Amino acid sequence: MPAISPARRIAFDVLLRVESGAWASDLLRAASAPLHSRDAGLASEIVFGTLRYQAQLDHLIALRAPKARLDPEVRIALRIGFYQLLHLTRVPPHAAVVESVELVKRARKRSAAGLVNAVLRKPLPSPLEWPDEATRLSIPSWLLSRWQTQYGEEKAKNIAAAALSPPLTYLRFDTFDIPPSLRVEPTEVPGCFRLLSGDPAGLRRQDIGSQWVVTLLHLRPGLAFLDLCSAPGNKTAHALEFGVRATACDLHLHRLRSPNPRCPLVCLDATHPLPFRRAFDRILVDAPCSGTGTLSRNPEIKWRLTPQDLSHLHRRQALILRNALDCLAPGGLLVYSTCSLEREENEEVLEEVLGRIPNETCHRLPGLQPGDGFFAAVIRSD
Repeated sequence: MPAISPARRIAFDVLLRVESGAWASDLLRAASAPLHSRDAGLASEIVFGTLRYQAQLDHLIALRAPKARLDPEVRIALRIGFYQLLHLTRVPPHAAVVESVELVKRARKRSAAGLVNAVLRKPLPSPLEWPDEATRLSIPSWLLSRWQTQYGEEKAKNIAAAALSPPLTYLRFDTFDIPPSLRVEPTEVPGCFRLLSGDPAGLRRQDIGSQWVVTLLHLRPGLAFLDLCSAPGNKTAHALEFGVRATACDLHLHRLRSPNPRCPLVCLDATHPLPFRRAFDRILVDAPCSGTGTLSRNPEIKWRLTPQDLSHLHRRQALILRNALDCLAPGGLLVYSTCSLEREENEEVLEEVLGRIPNETCHRLPGLQPGDGFFAAVIRSD
């Protein structure tokens, strides 16, 4: 059996596990650790590119093998092959085809090797034509339709198109701490820099939208601050820069982190009444959500999310916000935020809990503002 490159082998294994519910970024981080940087980069490119363009790739598979019943291993090998043929111009077509065939054999699906070879070797039409806008933009039609209704035709296309490109890297550090090996440019968020070139290993990566949310809290030294859904801890770390007295909470103990040993870490389920006897001057509710604003970073969300999931998330978010408001001090300020673009998780949560939408609300839309998509609302207590 011809050798399979480490990058393609790992990409195949990761995508197969993603198909069963795992998260690509977590798997890649572990699997790519022993690889040469070039192989790690190719594995990442294949995994995320295949997920981003999955609707297009499946359309091509259906055209070439309309009657075939494909096992997951065979379909993933075909997706990997088509992605390389379509989008990785530096990869020789022969390598993309041969190694996809070998991946199927390695997965003990030798009977499908001939099918994979035949499907991938047939020349692609030029130009490629897609049956509809959702396939062209590689987005579920139900999700694109929602965005068209909520944001309009043009903005919806921009959002979907932005999810097809890798996310830019944003860092957070003091201007005086910029390593000389990095090229960065400042952004409109103080302390937030876009990486232009260089290796950011060991530095805090934090999307510009995530950093923007913290600025809405108007933090200052001495304020009692509660980060109710804090994992992975970037927003807590950002808040601590202002000298606040912070408490960080999350549902999962293993995800709780703080750069400051004086910041208490509390494992709790925020859908239940909170255990605090004191009130907080500032509260951040960065609620667990669908993540539809992060599809460039987490493209598997596109293929997992259902409309029914939004109703379930809405119920949890409303409970969390109600419990948080019970802990807000008089004259205090609470920011409710999500990295979702869906009304059920944003405006409709506020309408249910408050009976209104606060005046201070804002959307950050991928493709229109830099970084991930976010929604945020500032709630002030009486």
